[in-house]
Amino acid sequence: MRGSGPVLETINPANGEVHAAIGTPSSAEVEAICSDVSHSSALRSWQSMLPHQRAAVLHRIADGLVAGAEPMARAQMLENGKTLKECRAQAASAAGVFRYYAGVCETMESTMPPPRGNWLGLTTHEPYGLIAAITPWNSPLTMESQKVAPALAAGNAVVLKPSEVTTLPALELARICEEAGLPKGLLSVLPGYGTEVGPALIGHPDVRMVTFTGGTETGRRIGEQCARRLIPVALELGGKSPHILFEDADIPTACEGIIDGIFEGLGQSCIAGSRLFVHRSRMEEVLERLTEMTEKLRVGLPTDPNVDFGSLSSHQHRARVEQYVTLAREEGATVLVGGSRPTDPALAAGAFYLPTILTGLSNRSRVCQEEIFGPVLCVLPFDDEADLIDQANGTAFGLACGIWTADYRRGLKVARAIAAGTVWINTYKKLSIAAPFGGYKDSGLGREKGLAGMRLYQQTKSILLATE
Repeated sequence: MRGSGPVLETINPANGEVHAAIGTPSSAEVEAICSDVSHSSALRSWQSMLPHQRAAVLHRIADGLVAGAEPMARAQMLENGKTLKECRAQAASAAGVFRYYAGVCETMESTMPPPRGNWLGLTTHEPYGLIAAITPWNSPLTMESQKVAPALAAGNAVVLKPSEVTTLPALELARICEEAGLPKGLLSVLPGYGTEVGPALIGHPDVRMVTFTGGTETGRRIGEQCARRLIPVALELGGKSPHILFEDADIPTACEGIIDGIFEGLGQSCIAGSRLFVHRSRMEEVLERLTEMTEKLRVGLPTDPNVDFGSLSSHQHRARVEQYVTLAREEGATVLVGGSRPTDPALAAGAFYLPTILTGLSNRSRVCQEEIFGPVLCVLPFDDEADLIDQANGTAFGLACGIWTADYRRGLKVARAIAAGTVWINTYKKLSIAAPFGGYKDSGLGREKGLAGMRLYQQTKSILLATE
């Protein structure tokens, strides 16, 4: 269905040109799609299918993702500006997600709680029915698979609303799923602008659960709408993650992790380590090394295999990053490296921006409190452990944290004191589909990935059977 809503144009951020024109659904069409899917025989058949049969379909989808990895990677690259190398890695990850949840689907067990009388107790887990999944533009290949795969494995149908910036990967995923034998209608993609499609989707009476990854303010509005409807919602939101370097850390290894942690994907990641706390005794050494490493990073066309980073996702987003760097200067920051667009004329039409390191700011400054979602690292000193924990926890966010120290006892102690859903010690951004992921405070509600990521899309039922 082409849709009778406004035409959506996606822009290649590396050159500013229109990449695709996509039809979008009207509110009435959103309502019809949701109603048709939730009352379809395909959904009833999928819910009653034996787990190993659903798992077989998920394995075929994974095979399709492997076979179609290159066009999917290019579709993402042309819409959000990531390097082709990074997009290929994310396409491979998407296939792995479907394989993981195929295994979970086939092996995850129900329980029998101990009886407290003459009965047999069973605890079962059943699908909600129709799930609304709303995904962001920064890594759609992985984000969409991490929602669609467990929701399908749990026996649900999914209506997927991708970001208006990156629509084609979702359409490719739906095509692959259908070709792999997923019953028609169990995965529907609704392109369009969030302000138009989103409320109609979330407000539909047949949508029984919502999962959203994106900005905190949008997540708060979605949470409010779900609360009014009394339906569950999972929110994976923003971050201002602290990266901590103690005086006994392996400085060269830590600096490699710090650079990757903030600049991979040009900082367009909810878990980007955007605040670096360095023990004051190592500050000068660390700044010198980080500056030297950052100056060597190469920004260029995403198709160039010799560059480290492509463009930001859009010209509008680059303008937002630039506004924050301007604000940082007004707040008294010193720009050690970056802080501007590249000067290469070949990049002038794209949304390119140089990796940037700032010093001289207070942790209470806006630039250290608000999520920039770009390649901007704020470096701050600390003097002792108590000072560090106060500063690291001193934001509204709590998504991730990195700790570098030779003392694992201290590392574990500080990890427990940090209010964040994921903490890395002597590494950073190592992610596993088997490990639950989510945030504290304004960084979200619920946990994706792992076994919890499948239970997220199921509701629990107790059955008590009399034995006498």
